Amino acid sequence: MINIGIDVGKSRHCASVLDDRTGEWIYVPFFFTNDKAGFESLYERIKPYLNRKHAVGMECTGHYMYNLSNFLLEKKCTVMYINPRATHMRRIELGRAAKNDKLDSKMISEMLSEKHFWQHVTEHSLQLYELRELTRVYHQLKEQQNQDQNRLQRALDIVFPEYTGLSWKSYGTAYMNVLRRYPSAAIIASTDIRSLRSVLATKGRGRKSSVTAEILKSAAKDSIGDAHNVAVELEIQSVIAVIEARAEQIDILEKKIEEFSQQLNSPITSIPGIGSITGMSILAEIGDITRFSDASKLISFAGMAPGVYQSGSYDAARLPISKHGSRYLRKALYQAVFTVCNYSPIFNKYFSGKQSQGKQYRCAQGHAVRKLLRVIYKLLSTGTQYDPALCL
Repeated sequence: MINIGIDVGKSRHCASVLDDRTGEWIYVPFFFTNDKAGFESLYERIKPYLNRKHAVGMECTGHYMYNLSNFLLEKKCTVMYINPRATHMRRIELGRAAKNDKLDSKMISEMLSEKHFWQHVTEHSLQLYELRELTRVYHQLKEQQNQDQNRLQRALDIVFPEYTGLSWKSYGTAYMNVLRRYPSAAIIASTDIRSLRSVLATKGRGRKSSVTAEILKSAAKDSIGDAHNVAVELEIQSVIAVIEARAEQIDILEKKIEEFSQQLNSPITSIPGIGSITGMSILAEIGDITRFSDASKLISFAGMAPGVYQSGSYDAARLPISKHGSRYLRKALYQAVFTVCNYSPIFNKYFSGKQSQGKQYRCAQGHAVRKLLRVIYKLLSTGTQYDPALCL
């Protein structure tokens, strides 16, 4: 087999070509730029060997390999990814602590002969990679939105602490409209009642706010908030603008993720309580299920395997989960299992059973997550829909 190892970088990549049958280096390490001309120069060098059994291998490092992988797949190359941890451990075995592009490309070429390290890359796996980027951006924006809302709450505690105690939906249309126009109790107290009625009269369908202009004005007059803090008033208006702009982006991402969900039609979403956002988040982080030979490998990949520490006669009784792998996957799994336990009697019984055995809430939830991962593995590996009878 012709082994083409590539050490990827930001502005340039380094490649070597090895004939693993003879051990001959067809090309010693050479650099090519991360642009169209560089990609074409690589292709011209390896083109004569692509009619033979071959593999182009590179580390799955962030996003640097994405465009190169697309290019090589279009050229009908066999593309493989390896976990950077595997190459790091091999580097240590060879006594090389420092990274070296030329030596790394040769090492990757040699490791291509060891099949168990590698993951085959297809157009479908790159589609899942794109979905992973999409869902991660979505969750990042949601986290940032929560931080912005906390900032808004902090500012309100200074200039109008009674505001959130009024009987309306926090961060709803009326709630935000008032603050955008009148960002403190002092301003609201001095505003004409008709202007307040106009701002509270939201257009469109939906339940109207139960907070009237009279209630709002009365609360503002009796407020203990700082009446002369212009800086916080400006901060409130600024944060509201950010929250609303972020909400628009989140809405766009939600629609795109739902499009992916309909297109992929994954069995994950057939599990009661798992919707398109959570389901696609889990699917994107797992990637190609064929990478895992059994459910235990998937559980370990998710960082949900119970911790183990044993030496001689000592065996630690209580240890946390390993927490290896993607935090986005674990977050999505914990969010999913919460609703799955509410919608699925089988999962609810399993979770309650663990609690009845004396396990703490979080520990019982971890057991439910591992059960969910076993179900997900079965569905994805067989392509079947969820059947509660098979989960007993």
